[in-house]
Amino acid sequence: MRRVVRQSKFRHVFGQAVKNDQCYDDIRVSRVTWDSSFCAVNPNFVAIIIEASGGGAFLVLPLHKTGRIDKSYPTVCGHTGPVLDIDWCPHNDQVIASGSEDCTVMVWQIPENGLTLPLTEPVVILEGHSKRVGIVAWHPTAHNVLLSAGCDNVIIIWNVGTGEPLINLDDMHQDMIYNVSWNRNGSLICTASKDKKIRVIDPRKQEIVAEKEKAHEGARPMRAIFLSDGNVFTTGFSRMSERQLALWNPKSMEEPIALHEMDTSNGVLLPFYDPDTNIIYLCGKGDSSIRYFEITDESPYVHYLNTFSSKEPQRGMGFMPKRGLDVNKCEIARFFKLHERKCEPIIMTVPRKSDLFQDDLYPDTAGPEASLEAEEWFDGKNADPILISLKHGYIPGKNRDLKVVKKNILDNKLAANKKSDLISAPKKAADTSNTQNEAKLDEILKELKSLKGTITHQDERISKLEQQMAKIAV
Repeated sequence: MRRVVRQSKFRHVFGQAVKNDQCYDDIRVSRVTWDSSFCAVNPNFVAIIIEASGGGAFLVLPLHKTGRIDKSYPTVCGHTGPVLDIDWCPHNDQVIASGSEDCTVMVWQIPENGLTLPLTEPVVILEGHSKRVGIVAWHPTAHNVLLSAGCDNVIIIWNVGTGEPLINLDDMHQDMIYNVSWNRNGSLICTASKDKKIRVIDPRKQEIVAEKEKAHEGARPMRAIFLSDGNVFTTGFSRMSERQLALWNPKSMEEPIALHEMDTSNGVLLPFYDPDTNIIYLCGKGDSSIRYFEITDESPYVHYLNTFSSKEPQRGMGFMPKRGLDVNKCEIARFFKLHERKCEPIIMTVPRKSDLFQDDLYPDTAGPEASLEAEEWFDGKNADPILISLKHGYIPGKNRDLKVVKKNILDNKLAANKKSDLISAPKKAADTSNTQNEAKLDEILKELKSLKGTITHQDERISKLEQQMAKIAV
């Protein structure tokens, strides 16, 4: 017997905008004509690109600072031209990168409790583009690796820890780059370009692995993102200006796995992807709705789930990482919708009767710890994200400060001289410091051991209590 309705736990996902007092009000959202999302979110802060006279600026608000935002609230305002794109570092919730019309990329360290004074000094300025920088994207698994793409059709991959450009892809795109997306472990990138091509690129070998001409035949902007299984999902326009979405296998790009026509609206569709649930949310710029689809292995591969509709059109959209969601309310996504003068959170939930942790909705998700150091990645290593469980909610650790160590050619010569001096120096001082260090290490190890013991004990107690609750509920 053929099933009429497809089984899926996400069929009844519904969206709900929060009440007015939980919005961020009186924000002058940027009017720059650029198709980025204008908003970036993490479990601590929401960042929004705003209108600024004499340069470019963006707001960084602690999540709890809802309500009316005072006009004198401090901004991040070091750029000399409008800010076009911002992206939070996935491995440090206080570090954000911004790309601007002034041809630079800046990396900022936000104080733990938010800004009290305007921030004008970035930790590092990355200069290498000859035209405006419209795209910034952090590497998903390697620490301090940042990609930037400009209107000079060049992609640069930086080691932020040293402030150096380490990879320069300057001959791959002959036309404007619309967007760039890393794959799950950051070994490949895919790009959508104005020449209607989708390219899959290995940045370290500096070669194009796969490409598709006329992925969407319309002239309006496309978007391409990697899914966790390695396929590429694209949005674009048909020749008749209908909005389309498509799914591609990079190993054979001749024909799409799936191609769907949607409607004839002219806003660019920004895709937001959740790798844990395999759901893609499409937010059209200028639309007043969010459509969401589930990607599966069975035909038609891209399954329409539902649409969240509202009255006001969206100017931009922020997407919260999984670890910032409320697992007790079965929240599977949270958007930050930008209106003309405010930012409104929208919460997507799966209705469930039980209050217990729903492990089928929350598989282990990418945590804030980097799997690799920048140097390891540039040397050719790959690693999947380090996963964390959300069972007891996400508890943020202490973020390391971003330190930039500029390399100096003179240092190498000095180091060589110093080495010869050190060999002849007496080793007495080193021995005493060694014994002190060992004693310190022992102390730290003991404390770690006792803390780990406490945690396991607490875990056992929690699971016992949960079992008792389950029995009572039955």
